[in-house]
Amino acid sequence: MKYLLLTTAFAFTSLATGRAETPLMHASARGVLSLNGRWQVIVDPYDNGYVNYRLERFDAADKSAAGGKGGYFLDHKPADPSELVEYDFDRSPSLNVPGDWNSQSERLYYYEGTLWYRRQFDFAPRSADARQFLHFGGANYEADVYLNGTKLGRHVGGFTPFQFEVTGKLRAAGNSLVVRVNNQRHPEGVPGVNTDWWNYGGLTRDVTLLETPATYVRDYALQLQPGPEHHVRGSVQLAGPAKAQAVRIELPGLNIVVAAVADASGLATFEFSLPGAELWAPEHPRLYELVLTAGADRLSEMVGFRTIETRGSEILLNGRPLFLRGISLHEENPLRGGRATTAAEARLLLGWARDLGCNYVRLAHYPHNEYMARVADEMGILLWVEVPVYWTIQWDNPATYANAENQLTELITRDRNRASIIIWSMANETPILPARTAFLKKLAAHTRELDPTRLISAAMEVHADPMDPNTKIVEDPLAEVTDVVSFNQYIGWYVGVPDDCTKIHWVVPYNKPVIISEFGADALQGFHASRLTRFSEEFQADLYRQTLPMLEKIPQLRGMSPWILCDFRSPRRALPNIQDGWNRKGLIGENGTRKQAFFVLQEFYARKAAEADAR
Repeated sequence: MKYLLLTTAFAFTSLATGRAETPLMHASARGVLSLNGRWQVIVDPYDNGYVNYRLERFDAADKSAAGGKGGYFLDHKPADPSELVEYDFDRSPSLNVPGDWNSQSERLYYYEGTLWYRRQFDFAPRSADARQFLHFGGANYEADVYLNGTKLGRHVGGFTPFQFEVTGKLRAAGNSLVVRVNNQRHPEGVPGVNTDWWNYGGLTRDVTLLETPATYVRDYALQLQPGPEHHVRGSVQLAGPAKAQAVRIELPGLNIVVAAVADASGLATFEFSLPGAELWAPEHPRLYELVLTAGADRLSEMVGFRTIETRGSEILLNGRPLFLRGISLHEENPLRGGRATTAAEARLLLGWARDLGCNYVRLAHYPHNEYMARVADEMGILLWVEVPVYWTIQWDNPATYANAENQLTELITRDRNRASIIIWSMANETPILPARTAFLKKLAAHTRELDPTRLISAAMEVHADPMDPNTKIVEDPLAEVTDVVSFNQYIGWYVGVPDDCTKIHWVVPYNKPVIISEFGADALQGFHASRLTRFSEEFQADLYRQTLPMLEKIPQLRGMSPWILCDFRSPRRALPNIQDGWNRKGLIGENGTRKQAFFVLQEFYARKAAEADAR
């Protein structure tokens, strides 16, 4: 399979929404064949393999109706020498998958466009009636997937999983999987064209071939209900020809076995109590093995049981008041400046947060790798997760909303059984406009339909009283539907100087918990000067020393996630010899060294932890 031709068969998937054809399943418990490793790649900046010289897509519906082909790689050299034959995978370079192309190739550092990936593999099914699915953990931003010369479909959205059923399409030897990935930014996209993080392109998450019986467990949900009874409600969703069958739910560590029967749609619901169970919490993140059985299918997962709710201005974890000692985090390994793609990198980043004294991390500004939530489950770190509805997008565009809702659906479907996740966030720093508020309230309502057991928030903005610039007001119609009022503030960095913190008066007119979702200042690790010198470690540390007591004056304050744990790459940050393409607000520099402000916040969190223990 060497040559790129400009003719292909139309894919019968929903290209407008980018929604994958096959509903998502829980892939982590099903890995049959990892397709990670080295993939051949072809850089295609003009998208010659996808559009013609008039920029018309080769997989357009009218081409399909006419019996045409287009836009994929064939297994043979074309007989017609006029066909495009400039591309040869076998003689092309390779890149690691999972991984972004920017950090793997210097010539692709700033690249935004199309790159074609190819992976060849053999496969032997476990049984004659087994079903197979190609599962992608994430590809930024658009992905068009082809198997053995046939287009499987398309997915839009850079941070959420998608999959395609390939039963009956696999060969015993020489399967050729080709993926077009394009990371160009679009005004109608989610996010849009303007962000403050690096636009890493590529197959940035695991690629796996999954196998199931003919009827299989596609989805499940299991949640502990608030109250002292330790009552659990749950459901299992089957897919396949024999949906109406018995389902068995087991927790061997608690000697619990529950039987249920799925209805004709494949849905089985159940309830049971957990006498003697140890609840999951940061201090003791107890996980239990969960075994789900339906016919020939069997899944095994580790799950934790805990409740999260609000009461007035309190956040209650397992019925007890909680202060969230947090930090924000990008999905980036600063030691090499690329996407964090492995469980080991998740442990590195979350381990640094734990060293800081955190019991909570905000995963900004998009869905992070699934490893983050699973490692947080094990380590006992609470999580805020969000979709990339960031700054300003096309609030009135129905396709933009559908894109955002689909990403949110894929995120919740993937992660709603992770005990560590307590907050779904709808957006970050969006302007207060009627169309924006309607957009976000609709997202919030959709979230509650999918998962009514967690809190909803968004990182809102602050405005000053026109009569008194030292009075800061947090008032947003979105707060009517959120469980938590969260906002970003940068007094002392983008507004005034750190000494101004002593003058500030806060007005937050909601009887709801308040979380400060961001504050901070840039500092180049190793640059030392007076506390008044911007970009010095001393300036950053002084801002933290003055900001923390200012924020403690907010009566409803129940947590914070300063910006940010580690320096991260951003093309917006170009100051020579200081930023050099890095946002320097990290408490840890790009070399892994901790700045002075790290220890200021660490000391503050040690005090807050001691106060909690004394209650």
